[in-house]
Amino acid sequence: MSVSRRISDLGRLIALAGSLSVGAFAAQAADLPRVVSMNLCTDQLVLLLAEPEQIVSLSRLATDARSSSLAEQAKAYPRNAGRAEEIFLSAPDILLAGTYSDKTTLATLRSLGLRVEQFPITTALDQIPQQIRQMGEVLHQQGKAAARAAEVEAYLDAVVPPDSTAPVAAFYYPNGYSLGANTLGHDIITAAGFRNLTQELGMKGSGNLDLEQLVVQAPDVLISSPRYPGGSRSEEIMFHPAIAHYARDERLIFSSADWVCGTPITLRAVRDVRRARETIMHQEQDQ
Repeated sequence: MSVSRRISDLGRLIALAGSLSVGAFAAQAADLPRVVSMNLCTDQLVLLLAEPEQIVSLSRLATDARSSSLAEQAKAYPRNAGRAEEIFLSAPDILLAGTYSDKTTLATLRSLGLRVEQFPITTALDQIPQQIRQMGEVLHQQGKAAARAAEVEAYLDAVVPPDSTAPVAAFYYPNGYSLGANTLGHDIITAAGFRNLTQELGMKGSGNLDLEQLVVQAPDVLISSPRYPGGSRSEEIMFHPAIAHYARDERLIFSSADWVCGTPITLRAVRDVRRARETIMHQEQDQ
């Protein structure tokens, strides 16, 4: 066989191998389910784990930077308003929703044969790895999900719970709204080394903290939300003169979008609060 013939045959083999690999990749991509998310937190898990071609649309809150830590990334994708008609017509393989997503919409889409996967609200940091793995199963992205979940688990394994000498933080939002035990916010601040005032007062879930009680208890730090343009009367209590010293003494921590959903990004909130705690402790040592 001539050298030119062997080179020609080799070229055809390389071309055939290339076409087979491209075909295999295309088939693999085609096997990945296409999804619509109608929930802020499933939006973010999808953005962290899915391939771009899997994302049909995200919820209308996905690009709200006050609510979503991945608002910029979400701008690359269509958004939906959570209506059954638009979701059905977009022809996804799976609809991703939250526990409290509109029941009528979900029932309608299920009756039309659409697979619906609902994810619970995250109330503790140690629930995050399971939810990552659950989303990985849904998206057929188990490898990515396992790696992300392991990172969160490794971080949480190193967390030391606060003892009785740890500084105290209190959640204080518009209308005196506060967070006690069994909430993601509570887990964030305790993982960062603070005790939670309302948890110590017996609050579970969410509730209200009276201004008078806050003043008497005198926590070391307040956790609150920034004042947005426009404002409302419900926010006025957060700027009462009796607690103005928290802002003046740099003992006011603003929660952000990182606190809203249970994802690997939640660990960034823990780190931010821990840095604030370290700053406060240094200030006290210098006095």
